[in-house]
Amino acid sequence: MRKSRPKPTLLKDYRAIIPASFFGMILGLAGLGSCWRVAAKLWHLPTWISEAIMLLTIAIWLVLLLLYVGKWLWARADALAEFEHPVLCCFIGLVPVSTMFVALASAPYSRAIAITLFVVGAIGQLSFGVYRSGQLWMGGRKPEIITPILYLSTVAGSFVSAIVASTLGYREWGLLFFGGGLFSWLALESMIMQRLYLLEALPKPLRPTLGIQLAPPAVGCVAYLSITTGQPDAFAQFLFGYGLLQALILLRLLPWLFQQPFTASYWAFTLGIAALSLASLRLVERGMTGMMQELALLLFIGANIAIRQYCSRDTAALAAGQITKLTIAHFSRTYWK
Repeated sequence: MRKSRPKPTLLKDYRAIIPASFFGMILGLAGLGSCWRVAAKLWHLPTWISEAIMLLTIAIWLVLLLLYVGKWLWARADALAEFEHPVLCCFIGLVPVSTMFVALASAPYSRAIAITLFVVGAIGQLSFGVYRSGQLWMGGRKPEIITPILYLSTVAGSFVSAIVASTLGYREWGLLFFGGGLFSWLALESMIMQRLYLLEALPKPLRPTLGIQLAPPAVGCVAYLSITTGQPDAFAQFLFGYGLLQALILLRLLPWLFQQPFTASYWAFTLGIAALSLASLRLVERGMTGMMQELALLLFIGANIAIRQYCSRDTAALAAGQITKLTIAHFSRTYWK
């Protein structure tokens, strides 16, 4: 009798599945494409560059989405294990968030498609955030595994929803989403800082999640600018300033953060990197001059260099067949329960 092929498992057949953290690529690429769209207006740069980045983003998202859906079909046990994992589960929030970024990318070409993707993504991120937050409210979480990855459950999704909703003309919804993201961020920030300050240092597999620490103030600044008009007020500049501080701290920690081979989890850095650049560009677009113009140029160049490096490393690692293997193995070896 012919033996049936065993179902792929998380560690035995890593080629058959992808971790949800891969969707972090979409956030970084779409953020960079948005930077180029604004920069093209400010500095008369070629518009085809931004649209090429957005097209690449949409293509990668489609491939990842097909693979991720396939994971739930042919490796359901692994998908459920990831969904129930205390750390990896939060990366699943990137799936609906990346969908909204694709809505942003497609908005200039098809409003109907953009609205559809936004509605699906917004409902998805809100449902996931409510479900995960409900689990957190019931307690039982070990302090050692509390990291900035928790922001992906409610903060990132709410801020991105605010940005896309306002871009599509639904400012009232944008205000509601911004409120949800802002106060979720403030509530989680103190808890995460307490863990980082008082407990043992994060082990190497969890250190890439610190890259998410840059995202809330940077993405929050972009979201706030999306729901307001006129000259940027002091609060927008407060958010941007806090984002700059987070970026400087992460720069100081880079040697410590990269004490392991490159994995897909490091794409967590790119959302904040792109958002910080986009925030500065938006501030200049809204009328700020002087120092902000210089910062915008510097951050724009830095974002392009950083994300290009991520793409180069990703391509090399994928060619060597290591990205998925390392991403899964690093988390699983230490934290799989």
